[in-house]
Amino acid sequence: MKIVRTDRELECPHVDAVLREKGHDLVLLPDGIGEDELAEATRDADLILMCYTPVTARVIEGADKLRAIVKYGVGIDAIDIAAAKARRVPVVNVPEYAEETVAEGAFALMIALAKKLVPLDRAMHRDGWAWPEQIWLASDIAGKTLGLVGAGRIGRSMARMAGQGFRARVLGYDPNVSAETMRTHGVEKVDGLHAMLGQCDLVSVHCTLSDETRHLIGAPEFAAMKPSAIFINVSRGALVDEMALLDALKNKRIAGAGLDVFSQEPLCLDGHPLSELFGMDNVIMTPHLTFYTHEAMRRLEYETLERCFEALEGRLVLVKSKDPRLTSQTHGVTFTP
Repeated sequence: MKIVRTDRELECPHVDAVLREKGHDLVLLPDGIGEDELAEATRDADLILMCYTPVTARVIEGADKLRAIVKYGVGIDAIDIAAAKARRVPVVNVPEYAEETVAEGAFALMIALAKKLVPLDRAMHRDGWAWPEQIWLASDIAGKTLGLVGAGRIGRSMARMAGQGFRARVLGYDPNVSAETMRTHGVEKVDGLHAMLGQCDLVSVHCTLSDETRHLIGAPEFAAMKPSAIFINVSRGALVDEMALLDALKNKRIAGAGLDVFSQEPLCLDGHPLSELFGMDNVIMTPHLTFYTHEAMRRLEYETLERCFEALEGRLVLVKSKDPRLTSQTHGVTFTP
């Protein structure tokens, strides 16, 4: 069968090797491929594997043989779910492979900013030493308040690290998670986003991107934060009004930011809307790679293959996500209890 995998820059050697060993025709497409090229490549495809590349209604409607769309990752905002449901094409993701991994990445960004590790490292490489001047005064995590915007799997892992590990107070804003569930994971539920943000020394975003959450954090939210607050986003760039974030950093409305995700990826040193971030010592950026560890990629590749073979063999495709966009599917899928 013909399988099209987009975003070949994200290397998945085990997935590619196994699919080819099974005799399938695997076509690898680059990140940033246009809709016309993708539609042509998938016209006779049995399966689409995607990570970041948009799979639009036009692509889905033109793929007459399509058995399923497998997102090898978590976020499904780039897939036209309504078009897939109309064509009775199952859509599935791999939601659990990097919960701890991404939380660790978020925590690493947070503690690096609190301890000023990046500018200190630059000073050491430049000058050989740095004396205890006021400019280097850092902050503890212990005793501080961390606010989670989103208290799902990754957010709750972050809560455990900060609360049990570092004795921080952890607040959570998430309309979809009960106070009881949050309390079980060491999180105090706050019903109002602004009410939470004003109490926080550290803010970490752990939401899925949807029409409802796009630009959830904007100028009013940054204005609600303490000037000493550190902001972390490892979820999706479009959850944040990035121009408002840039303005908040430039005008010192917040103390710093750790960012792994951006609305327009990849970044570049010049000519990108966020290029000014590269000159800021109080900003740490990573290239959407907090998920990228040996262990997480092993889990991702093995589970991706499980979903692929379910679809290719005509079995029901297992949906593990609790995202209502996926759980509302009624054709070709089965669900975890």
